[in-house]
Amino acid sequence: MDFDLPAEHRMIRDMVRDFCEEEIAPIAQEIENEHRYPAEIFDQLAELDLMGVPVPEEYGGAGGDYLMYALVAEELGRVSGSIGLSYVAHTSLASMPIYKFGTEAQKERWLTPLASGEYIGAWALTEPGSGSDASDMDTMAVKEGDEYVINGTKQFITNASEAGSILVKAVTDPGEGYDGISTFIVDPRNDDGFEVTTLWDKMGLNASPTCEIQFDDLRIPEERLLGEEGEGWTQTMKTLNGGRISIAALSTGLAQGAFEAARDYSKQREQFGKPISKFDAIRDKIVDMDRKIERARLLTHKSAVEYDDGRDVTRISSLAKLDASEISREVAEDAVQVLGGYGYTEDFAPQRFYRDAKLMEIGEGTSEIQHLVLGRELGL
Repeated sequence: MDFDLPAEHRMIRDMVRDFCEEEIAPIAQEIENEHRYPAEIFDQLAELDLMGVPVPEEYGGAGGDYLMYALVAEELGRVSGSIGLSYVAHTSLASMPIYKFGTEAQKERWLTPLASGEYIGAWALTEPGSGSDASDMDTMAVKEGDEYVINGTKQFITNASEAGSILVKAVTDPGEGYDGISTFIVDPRNDDGFEVTTLWDKMGLNASPTCEIQFDDLRIPEERLLGEEGEGWTQTMKTLNGGRISIAALSTGLAQGAFEAARDYSKQREQFGKPISKFDAIRDKIVDMDRKIERARLLTHKSAVEYDDGRDVTRISSLAKLDASEISREVAEDAVQVLGGYGYTEDFAPQRFYRDAKLMEIGEGTSEIQHLVLGRELGL
C-alpha cells in the first residue's frame, strides 16, 4: 500500500493549483454574482491540456488516468464549485461514455473536440418528473428510416446552454423498461428541434449553467446512436460509477477550500487578546474538518485507483460520493461558523462553499440513493 502520489500526478496537481490561485480565485465570487459561465477559464484549461485528462492522446486527451483526473477536479473545487461542476460533467458524463461505448468514427467526430477543449459537453438523463427514478423516462426516440426523431424534455442539465454536444437518454422501446432506453449524440448548435427552455437560478453554483432542454421533432442520423438500442441504461450505470468519483473529488475540493479559509481566518482573528484558533471550541472544529477531509480524500483516491485497475467500483465509488458530499457540507457549515458574521458575507468564501456543497448531496444520486446502492452491494 503506497499512499504517495506518483511524481507526474503531483506535478499536474501543483500546476492546476497554481492556475486556480492565479486565474480562478480572483474571479470566483464575481462569476457567481454575475451568474456567468467563464468560457475563458475553460479555454485556458484546454490550453493546459486538461479538458480530457483521462482520455487517450489519440482522441485529443492527455492520456492520464482517473486518479489524475480526480486530483484536477479537487483542485478546481477548492476555489470554485461552479467551474469544478461544469468540468466534471464535461469529462465523466459527456466525454467518457463516448470513449467507452462509441465507435471509432464517433470518437473521432465527437470525443476529440471534447477532450481537446474545442467545446464543452453535457449529459441529459433527468426529466421533470423522474427525480431519483431516472429510468422513469418520457423522452422518446422513434426510428424513421435512417433517422431517429426525438421528442421530450430534460431537466437540470449541466452545461446544456454552452455545449457543443449532448448525450441524451431516450426510450426506443416503450415495452422493455430498462432495456428500452438508448443513448444519442445531439448537436445542440446545429440540430433543428433543440431548445434551452430554462436557465435556472440556483442556491449556489450559478456560474455553472443548469438547464431545462426540450426536443421537438429533433431528427438525427442513426449513426448518432451510442452503442446499440437498449444499451442506454447499462451505459448509464457504468457512467455513474465514474461520475460518483468525480463528485467525491469535487466535494473534497470544496471542503478543502472551506477548511483553508477557516483555518487561516482563525489564526489571524483575535478575541480576548489572542487568535481564536487558541480557543478549544475553534481549534476542535478545525481539527475535525481536517480529519473529515482526509477520510474523504482517501476514499476518493481509493475509488479512482480501483477504477483505473478495471475493478467494479459500484460500492467504493458510492461510499466515496456519500461520505465526501456530506463531509463537504459539514465542513463548509463549520467554516461559516468559525468566521461568525463575516462567514455569512460575500466578502469571504465560506458562504459560497456552503451553498455549493449542498448540491453534492443531490447530484449523481442523492445521499438516500447512495444508501440504497450500498445496501444492495451488502446484500440487504
